[in-house]
Amino acid sequence: MLGELLLTAGVLILLFLGWQLWWNDAIMASQQSSAASAQSAEWAEQARAEQSDTPAPAPEDYGDPVVGPAEYPNGESFAVMYVPRFDAPGTHDSVRQIAEGYGLDVLNSFETGVGHYPGTQMPGQVGNFAIAAHRSAYGGGMHEIEQFQLGDPIYIQTRDGWYTYRFRDFEYVTPDTVDVLAAVPHQPEAQPTDRIITLTTCNPLYSTAERLVAYGVLDSWRPASAGPPEEIADIVAGWED
Repeated sequence: MLGELLLTAGVLILLFLGWQLWWNDAIMASQQSSAASAQSAEWAEQARAEQSDTPAPAPEDYGDPVVGPAEYPNGESFAVMYVPRFDAPGTHDSVRQIAEGYGLDVLNSFETGVGHYPGTQMPGQVGNFAIAAHRSAYGGGMHEIEQFQLGDPIYIQTRDGWYTYRFRDFEYVTPDTVDVLAAVPHQPEAQPTDRIITLTTCNPLYSTAERLVAYGVLDSWRPASAGPPEEIADIVAGWED
């Protein structure tokens, strides 16, 4: 009898873990994607409402990227991230909101899932725009991070516009290697000259033993009045449906 009870308990535990790591993850991923799509659509609508009869500037006239406030209240969403490489086959579901902070209130949220490290730079700013997300469970905002290929785009949208970063390199570090968040990673005393993005997540899957870090460099930016980059314009339009 005791053996049967232990066997039943073991099965229930495995079922719970399966629910937590797969079913719950899928539900949260869908909700996070829907929330981010809605935020993107709202900003697009605001940009159209604010746009005057003056045509949007030509690309050569965009100038330096507009940089938003230096910081936001903890938990406040201020950006949307879209990484085509992270899409599930046949979908465009890897869109996520980015909120200030990296606590569980952000990373385990049904609406955000990606957090910005306070004290690091903002999208488009010279220095290091550093963000974090789970690799597995709670929406897995960076589940496919190891699939990055050189030059892959990382799109960041804010109320001000679109910032396109390009993936450059990976790095595996220990959890206490916090200098990857410096304005110049690993060189906290150096003066930054590049506009970079740093994505951090746990490694390997279902473990917190290491951190997997992906770096990208800003390639271009577009003000909100110019709309999203042409290569994803149709995808973004679909978020408004």
